[in-house]
Amino acid sequence: MTAPFDKGDNGVVVIIGTGAGGGTLANELAQKGISVVALEAGGRYLPDDYINDEWDSFAQLAWTDTRKATGDWRVARDFSGLPTWIVKAVGGTTTHWAGASLRFQDHEWKALQNYGEVEGANLLDWPVDGAEMAPWYEKAETKMGVTRTGGRPGLPGNNNYLVFEKGAKSVGYEQVHTGRMAINSLEYGDRMACQQTGFCFQGCKWGAKWSTAYTEIPAGEETGNLEVRERCHVSRIEHGADGKVTGVVYFDADGVEQRQAARIVCVAGNTIESPRLLLNSASEMFPDGLANSSGQVGRNYMRHVTGSVYGIFDRPVRMWRGTTMAGIMQDEAHHDPARGFVGGYELETLSLGLPFMAAFLDPGAWGREFTTAMDSYENMAGMWIVGEDMPQETNRVTLDTETLDQHGLPTPVVNYSDHPNDVAMRDHAYARGMAMYDAVGATRSLPTPPYPSTHNLGTNRMSEKAADGVVNRWGQSHDIANLFVSDGSQFTTGAAENPTLTIVALAIRQADHIAREMAAQNI
Repeated sequence: MTAPFDKGDNGVVVIIGTGAGGGTLANELAQKGISVVALEAGGRYLPDDYINDEWDSFAQLAWTDTRKATGDWRVARDFSGLPTWIVKAVGGTTTHWAGASLRFQDHEWKALQNYGEVEGANLLDWPVDGAEMAPWYEKAETKMGVTRTGGRPGLPGNNNYLVFEKGAKSVGYEQVHTGRMAINSLEYGDRMACQQTGFCFQGCKWGAKWSTAYTEIPAGEETGNLEVRERCHVSRIEHGADGKVTGVVYFDADGVEQRQAARIVCVAGNTIESPRLLLNSASEMFPDGLANSSGQVGRNYMRHVTGSVYGIFDRPVRMWRGTTMAGIMQDEAHHDPARGFVGGYELETLSLGLPFMAAFLDPGAWGREFTTAMDSYENMAGMWIVGEDMPQETNRVTLDTETLDQHGLPTPVVNYSDHPNDVAMRDHAYARGMAMYDAVGATRSLPTPPYPSTHNLGTNRMSEKAADGVVNRWGQSHDIANLFVSDGSQFTTGAAENPTLTIVALAIRQADHIAREMAAQNI
């Protein structure tokens, strides 16, 4: 192992965040012999540290710093201080994620071209497509050990899946299986096979689920080219007179302000914290924040069309046993405007533990309807909606300069309101999910509103033209050549698929680009 890098070393690549994007990028660059300093706002937790209890795990891992939600979404109404269940720890939200790893469909890369103008939506085509991304997807699937790819078998189906599959096939769906999951069905990559104990959202105690916390980060550190500094909260990115970034300022674990020089800075702090950092880095040269000549930093926040359906049966299902989300129905993921909306959605198996079920089923509502549902918990099956929501300029992250965080920094405000297309899609998905459960004898079906936890995308979007977005096809800022975005905030549109596989594929591709440009002395 190398000694820590000097804070004045302006030859290092500084990566802010260690999740799916940042953690993968850090390892990829380290493997290429490039010196990397990764700054992570949270601590380091490994499988032995994870807690199989929903509330205690949330307290251990979640990003609970001050933030506010506004708009007409349920989160603003019921959980205004808690927009998202994102993780503040080495490994980022790859600790918490369910593992679903699905490629975008070809038509989803070109939403504007294929859907046409949608009133009220800020649709744009990605500057990349499925053909270009295919080899990078394959690299990501191999790295993560995704099931049903590369000859790796699918996971077994638990009771929740068996009910889901029978319901799907009973109403005529055909594309139903236990998913392409970055959870080992067999021993793979020094990680054991899934033990089917549940609690996937609380961190995998077995290490069977891919997480940068115990795959990419240790592998990068072993090269001697990666230093991870945990509990280091970046406050701003600095630049020189030529406009190029020169380093980052951060608060260390003791709250002391430090500065790390940099040749390149890659922002991978998640879809809320990444634009917040760029906005908080405003200067005389960049009065509206870094990389924001287009005015698009923070805009086009997407979180997927979500919601859940629970079915209650006359016999026990015990949906919490086994992998949380190893089950998917993709028949509705196509684009068919005859359904009353553009884009598509998937249904995926989901279970919540009793504490979260009680909190999120219908917050603040007591009485017979709520208590009889909770009484039937053992007999419940559950599924989750994941659909393409519309990017809107008004759905955005801004700064609250009146409310400061523990470091004295302006805090994020996340504004989100559903687009009519989102509402139509959700209503369609509720009806189809309930039909699936009714077809196999549900005594009661319960559609529930979206949870605070979801996929966070957009806000620093990729665009062909600088006027339309924040970064180019490589995740490189249109305005500043040595500033990159390396997380889900670079998504141009959200597609219907869970985003992590695409984030990882883009990170591998971005590492290749950065190494090539560094060697050519272009950055």
